[in-house]
Amino acid sequence: MKLGRIIVEGPDGAETRVVAAQPEAGRVIDLRRAYALTLQSGGATVEGARHLAQAAFGDLTQGIATGDFFLEAAHAALAHADDAALAIDEVTWTAAIKPPVIRDSLTFNGHIKNFFGNVMKATPPRAVYERPGYFKGTTSTIYGHDETIPYPSFTEQLDYELEIGYVVGKPGRNLTPENAWEHVFGITIFNDWSLRDVQKLESPIGMGAQHSKDFAYGIGPWITTLDEIPSIIGLAGQVRVNGEVWSDTKVEDFIWTPEETVAYASELNGIQPGDLIGSGTMAFGAGVELGRFLQPGDELELELEGVGILRNRIATEKESPGWWPAPQPFPFEEN
Repeated sequence: MKLGRIIVEGPDGAETRVVAAQPEAGRVIDLRRAYALTLQSGGATVEGARHLAQAAFGDLTQGIATGDFFLEAAHAALAHADDAALAIDEVTWTAAIKPPVIRDSLTFNGHIKNFFGNVMKATPPRAVYERPGYFKGTTSTIYGHDETIPYPSFTEQLDYELEIGYVVGKPGRNLTPENAWEHVFGITIFNDWSLRDVQKLESPIGMGAQHSKDFAYGIGPWITTLDEIPSIIGLAGQVRVNGEVWSDTKVEDFIWTPEETVAYASELNGIQPGDLIGSGTMAFGAGVELGRFLQPGDELELELEGVGILRNRIATEKESPGWWPAPQPFPFEEN
């Protein structure tokens, strides 16, 4: 099943609805409405059916947290899919999920070699090969399919990153590679938007990415549950800008497997339903690897086999400059 979130206008303004996407049929199913109708067909009152449907499908993250019940209810809701269908080309999407925590990893050998060789002009640090490290990103700037991405005023190198987002389904702590994948609900396309020139300035601070990453994260267009994808190994990916193919890639050549990545993320602080763990960028899945960056007004499409296409347009103009810190005196002698 493919599960996502759309925005609809309700009596009190815009509200988010959880949907089952059926791109092959050109429609999405409003699961809250469909499940209420299914319950009514089984004898529930209108009020009772609406109450339970809201509890089950009012929030995707909380729904996932209910375990097997959630997917069972979603499949049951499809009995009334025809009565709760919307044209897929006419809905307004938002990020497929709002994760409690975003972690992004670095696990594909090809991207690691390209990034450090082309950008940093250096050999990758040994630490990259010693543990599946990750950074944590904000959840306040997530964007979904067809949403416009801002172009910050303080960059000249706006970049994208085609990644797999592992969406956690079950809580866990101190997992092992042997059982970690049992805690994953599904996968989505994750775009770790990046400001490469800003990233170079932030890296020497030694505290991880800041504005170079947290200005935007892309998640969508929906989540594909693992029962539809027996294995992610070998899935094909493609990057297109304004309809031009910039690169083709494939899920292969891991230095850290998905199972190892999820297990490492669970160490000490644990993982929880709805968490998103980025796989790291697939080889040639970022513009910096090609020496190309996005410009205002560009339309980017990231495609991943088994999931779909995450499309975003870059704002046509840069944001207005805001406050920016002035460098402070350096109180040390430089060699």
